This record gives sequence, structure tokens and C-alpha cells, in this order.
Amino acid sequence: MKIACLGWGSLIWKPGNLPIAAEWQTDGPQLPIEFSRIGDGGEVATALCINAVPVPVLWAPLSTTDLTEACRALREREAIPDERCDGVGILLNPQQAPGALATWAINHGVDAVIWTALPPRFQHVEGRIPGCDDVLAHLSACRAKRQRMLTTISGAFRHSSPHLTVRH
Repeated sequence: MKIACLGWGSLIWKPGNLPIAAEWQTDGPQLPIEFSRIGDGGEVATALCINAVPVPVLWAPLSTTDLTEACRALREREAIPDERCDGVGILLNPQQAPGALATWAINHGVDAVIWTALPPRFQHVEGRIPGCDDVLAHLSACRAKRQRMLTTISGAFRHSSPHLTVRH
């Protein structure tokens, strides 16, 4: 079984232990991807978002032919808990499925396609799509929190090592 993984965002430059068999390819399908998920660490991440403009995504063939293993590796890379029933999308047997993704898979000789399928999330609400102002406010709050932490750390450092200079 030839399995392809669709990718965007940090998966491209940080695939972790995902068993990629070749470089990421640029002729992937178009999907509605947007900066619409606030990650567990507070980062603004890209996710499938129904109201986003479709953009080309990348894809890579996987070195495993076992769909269960491919999905496990993607879940591990994305830190998706086993008890979560969503998080990884699967298209299997594209010859029997309608739509653009199935057509893309057939044209690329792929038997199965997997992708990260975590939904948008804002203010800890799964499925809630943040607006531009929401994302900007979130980033501003992160910047302010970072600045407070740096001030606290540099103050403590100056107190314990007054002869050293802290630059930030």
C-alpha cells in the first residue's frame, strides 16, 4: 500500500519521527488551511478551516505500507492522545471515493492519504474559529506575557549577579 501524508505548517520543517520516504512534494491538493488553532503551548497554528481559501499543501510518501503505523506516527508527531477519536484524517481506496482529494490520490498512484485533522480552536473551545482580531489580541497577550517573564528573570539575575548585563 502506498501511503501519502499531506503536510503544512511545522510538520514540513519538523516532521519528527514521521516515516517520510522522500522530500516533501509541492504538487499536493488544495485545502482550506488557516492560522485558526491555538495550540496547547499557546502558539498560533495552521489547521483545516472550512471558511479558509484553499491553498496548495505539500505531501510526502511514507516509508511504511501499514496504515495503522502511519496514523500512529502522525498522532505521535502531533501529540494527539490515543483516546481522542479525531485528529488524523484518512482517505482509503480513492478509486471508490468521490471528490478532488480522491482524484489527486489516483493521479499520484496513492492508495491511502493521511493528514492532521485537528479542528480550529480558540479560548480552549474546539471548533471555534478565531477571527483576525482574536489572533492579533492573542499574539499581543503572548508578547506582553513574554516581556513580563523577561523582566522578572532579568531582575532576579541582576540581583544574584549584579556584575553581569542582561540583554533582551
